Amino acid sequence: MTTAALRTTRFSVLDRSRTRQGRDPGEALRESVRFARRAEALGYHRFWVSEHHSVPGVAGSAPTVLAAAVAAATSRIRVGTGGVMLPNHRTLVVAEQFGVLESLFPGRIDMGLGRSVGFTDGIRRALGAEKGAMADFGEQLAELAAYFTDGPRAHPQVHARPAEGLRVPAFVLANEAGADLAAAAGAALVIGGLRGEERTLAAVARYRAAFRPSAWWDQPYVVIAGNVAVAGTTEAARRLLVPEAWALAHSRTHGVFPPLAPAGEIESLEMTGRERSLYEEGLRGHVHGTEDEVAAALEGLIERSGADEVLVTTSSYDREGLLDSYARLARLAGLPGRAGTGSGPGAGSGSEGLRGGLDQVAHGA
Repeated sequence: MTTAALRTTRFSVLDRSRTRQGRDPGEALRESVRFARRAEALGYHRFWVSEHHSVPGVAGSAPTVLAAAVAAATSRIRVGTGGVMLPNHRTLVVAEQFGVLESLFPGRIDMGLGRSVGFTDGIRRALGAEKGAMADFGEQLAELAAYFTDGPRAHPQVHARPAEGLRVPAFVLANEAGADLAAAAGAALVIGGLRGEERTLAAVARYRAAFRPSAWWDQPYVVIAGNVAVAGTTEAARRLLVPEAWALAHSRTHGVFPPLAPAGEIESLEMTGRERSLYEEGLRGHVHGTEDEVAAALEGLIERSGADEVLVTTSSYDREGLLDSYARLARLAGLPGRAGTGSGPGAGSGSEGLRGGLDQVAHGA
């Protein structure tokens, strides 16, 4: 089931290099690069990587470094960050890093930016960014833009080379409040749209009304982000979401975000009342189901929000099931890759076709 709303909307991927129980972090990073090649073959528009520090369950700590590896391993898909957390960095260094990426891979680099700081007090101290640093995000965005345009800045004698004069599109990862900052900066808005939809739609409306054209974007651009899981049955799709839901519940009850565990192992756990409540909460608010169910849900969301793009953020312990989900989504959205045309290695929805595509990626085909 491919609808008009899905056919006219871009679909992209955010991968956080999630580690899996019993596997080392290096494997998660290598899987991210292989995943990017698969996403490109399927016809996804962008592939983004994330920034997390001192989190056992996430290997992606240096997004511009990983983005370089992804861009070098692909040829067409846009590559970027979801995102670089500006409070953790000097804007000059961020401009220089993206200037290098854009110079190496012209016309393919996205600059996704966020205002989060470290998960704990210790991490924040190690990064030199306390909670209060988030309040300066608007000023940091302005400083960063000035390095690309040679605009007014605190140190006019300092130039960000080779960034100056380059146009790298900026995206702000935001909640409802952050939408106002994205509008003021003239950046694209990336906002979670699958939970708390009423607040999200209100924030999107405010963003569009207040948007100021900039060197980055001439007009508003809205990306709705969230977990999407597609499988042969509704229950199979739901089980893809189980590992992430448990990791979130565990982090909120134990203070540590763990590697992903198999769904079957999690479902057999004896959880405390609070763990069970948080786990069940973590399973709600996502788009999941069969292809027809997911197509209907996404079409409604896209029509209500007017989103230009959907950024899919799903992670799971089951790599084969996860990649099958992305292939099914590509097909129902009519993406121009192998899944969209129904031809070529890995085009089938079954595990045999998917495994063939993965083998080719792993061997550099």
